[in-house]
Formats: sequence, C-alpha cells, structure tokens
Amino acid sequence: MTRIIKIMLVDDHAIVREGYHALLQKQSDFEVIAEAGDGAEAYSQYKHHQPDVVIMDISLPGQSGIKALERIRQFDTEAKIIVFSMHQNPSFAIQAIRAGAVGYITKSSNPEELIRAIHQIKQSTSPILSSDIAQALAIENLGHDRAALDELTVREFEILRLLLDAKPSQDIADILNISPKTVANSHYIIKKKLGVSNDIELTRLAIKMNLVNVLDIVDEAPEGYVDDQ
Repeated sequence: MTRIIKIMLVDDHAIVREGYHALLQKQSDFEVIAEAGDGAEAYSQYKHHQPDVVIMDISLPGQSGIKALERIRQFDTEAKIIVFSMHQNPSFAIQAIRAGAVGYITKSSNPEELIRAIHQIKQSTSPILSSDIAQALAIENLGHDRAALDELTVREFEILRLLLDAKPSQDIADILNISPKTVANSHYIIKKKLGVSNDIELTRLAIKMNLVNVLDIVDEAPEGYVDDQ
C-alpha cells in the first residue's frame, strides 16, 4: 500500500496556495492537510497537524518564512521543509538551507520539480534544489560581493532583507523578537561585512546583486527610511 505524504502549504497568496493545492492533490500519494498564510500561523498549524512535508514561501507578512522555518525546526528537529520562493538569487537558497530547509525550489521552475522534490525527501542526503538554483550555485566564481553576502549569518540576512523592505528598526526588532539595539548592531555589522559605508551604498549593492528590484525601492520606501549609524 502506498504511503500518503501529508503536506502543509505556507504562502501569503491564497490563489497561489489554491493552485498548488490542486496540483499536489492530483498525486495519488499526496494529501494537503493544512495551509497557512503567514509565519505565525505556519508554526501553529505545524504543531497541530505535524505534516510530513512543509512547502513554505520565505516572503511572508509579519514573521518571515526564515524565522518560521527556524521555529518549526526548533520544535521538531526532523521537520522536512522545502522553501518554495520567487527569489532566484542563490544567496536566498544558501540562507534557507542554513536555517534548516531540506530543499529550495523556485516558483518559476516546472511544477514537476516541486513534486519530485517532495518524493526525494526521504532518500536525499543533500539539499534538494531546483535546476536553476543548482546551476547558479555550481558557478565556481561568484565574485567578491556574492561571497561577502554568503558570509552573513541567517539573522543578519533576515535583518538585511527587512531593511531593504524599508522596515523601521523597531518593526524589525518586533518581527524577529530581538532588541532594537541588536538590530542597530547587526545593521552596522552587515554594512561592514559587505564593504559599504551607508544605506545608499547598501541599497545599490542589493540592486546589483538582484536582492531587490529598484522599482520596489521607489514604490515602497517611505521618505527618510535610511537609518545609518
């Protein structure tokens, strides 16, 4: 008898969850038993349902997917979480794997890659990556900037991502459950590691490395958001 793989979907877009719910339910050995729209709900739903596999976006409102991933892994060190993200930058995959994800699949991948990743979880001894991410990571010379970015800790990377989302220091502290002083200290360390002296240079570097879209900066950043040391 085929063993049913119980799956939880985590994405803040209901229409995305609905589409992939329908896709996964077509597999005879898959059953979607829970869904969540943000990180806090993902943690709560995981504790309640204990699925075999979690398919999770990392761009979530409030508590980020990376933070939710870490919390779930703290609750259950055997949790199998595949990050399913729009981000094609390999640094996002590196940080997700460091946080405990067993795989990273981009949303631009063929849906079959996600299905295959779920099937491979039990047998795989290394992170499961979509072909585009695997190819990007296979490039030997990523350059100084990329190497520096990958030196950031998971927390520093999360703080960087939230800074680039134009989140104030207090909001970042609340989201990550740390003090504003820790945010400020990490902000300084991030700039030092990346070799920039201010937030303008930090933003330019982020755009250059495809961490953020220049149009997002123009549309979303409130006037005066730069909070340099």
